[in-house]
Amino acid sequence: MVGVVNTVTPSAFPYRQAMARPAVRRVRRLAKGLTGKDVFPTTEQIEAFCGDMHSSDPVAERFVDEVFLGAIGRTEGRAMLTQALDHGIGSIDDPPQAMVDLFAEFEDVPDWVDPELVEAGARTWRRWGTFLFSVAGGETLEMYTEAAVATPLSLAGGYAGDNALRRFLETAKFWIDVSEPGALLTPGSQGRATAMLVRVMHVFVRRRVAEHPEWDSTRWGYPISQAYQLLTLAGGSVVPAMALWMVGVQTTRAEINELIHFQRYMGHLLGVRNTWYPETIADTLRLLALVTVSRSHDSGDHGVELIESFPAAFAPRDGHTGFARLRERYNGTMYAAYSRLFMMPPTYARYRMPNAWPGLLWIAVRLPAVMLIETLRRIPSIGRLHERWMISHRENWYRAQMAGREAEFDASGALRR
Repeated sequence: MVGVVNTVTPSAFPYRQAMARPAVRRVRRLAKGLTGKDVFPTTEQIEAFCGDMHSSDPVAERFVDEVFLGAIGRTEGRAMLTQALDHGIGSIDDPPQAMVDLFAEFEDVPDWVDPELVEAGARTWRRWGTFLFSVAGGETLEMYTEAAVATPLSLAGGYAGDNALRRFLETAKFWIDVSEPGALLTPGSQGRATAMLVRVMHVFVRRRVAEHPEWDSTRWGYPISQAYQLLTLAGGSVVPAMALWMVGVQTTRAEINELIHFQRYMGHLLGVRNTWYPETIADTLRLLALVTVSRSHDSGDHGVELIESFPAAFAPRDGHTGFARLRERYNGTMYAAYSRLFMMPPTYARYRMPNAWPGLLWIAVRLPAVMLIETLRRIPSIGRLHERWMISHRENWYRAQMAGREAEFDASGALRR
């Protein structure tokens, strides 16, 4: 459902000019002639999406102001938040009203939620294993060409330079936690706790970026806005499901619909309250078509740093030898290939990227085996074994990369510049 929105569109999202291009108009006419459907969302839906570029997460913002930045302070506030996540807000004596409001919203399960669909979507993420990391990492690079996405990440420093691997692994930990069996709907679960910590982390990044002189709200709206969080959710459902067919991982239409539902509820826990949420594959593809033709490619040096840092982050680390170095060399080879595979060729060609051909060759060689496994997994007993193996593999991969460190999901410090 679409409600009242801010209709001032950020200037770096020139969708009206894009849709007026002759080539785009021809494609629209052709699509309507053949299918009776438009390739873009309705005008009302587009205005809702653009309006959400100015929207943030007011409930979590109030919590941070009253608890973390108020008299309680960050250290005690973080401890209170952790206790409430582990044992419920009832375990906190006289909690601040902003915290009560935050947990009331967080613990509310909307009427539209179907627990079976949420769990089915999480199961698909689990069976993707580390394929989820590869496709999500590679496809995200495509949007780093946009300053609205790249500037907050560059200012925070998380995905740039030497920090790229650490922050990506924190994101991988988020993906693992929220897709564990029953995680999103089980009070006190690690998945729900991680979602809340990420939600609060976003508040700190959003606040500091919005106040930074490099941020231009007229051009980009609000940092980490509701609109761009929606694109992140789409980047975890329809987009990777379709892209992974290129490496042999077969996700059905029914499974993609389950992923959309799973992502929508995960977004609810993260504070995503879109004016319009595309609930079907077709609507999601229409939104992605709109974003594709409306890109500004204005991230400049920030985008260069972010894009080129990602595959380079997986290269062998100084001082590592033996099996650890061999494993890192393999990961570096594969993530170079995934970056090449999941980025659009014109975008990829603009950047200095490592040699992707050894990894691409290996993807081609193993393709028949992956497709065979994907076929056999449809037998229930084999499917259960396959899921357990993929869960074990992604956990082992994550722990090996972290090398004893733990994800913190904390961005309360200063920006790097």
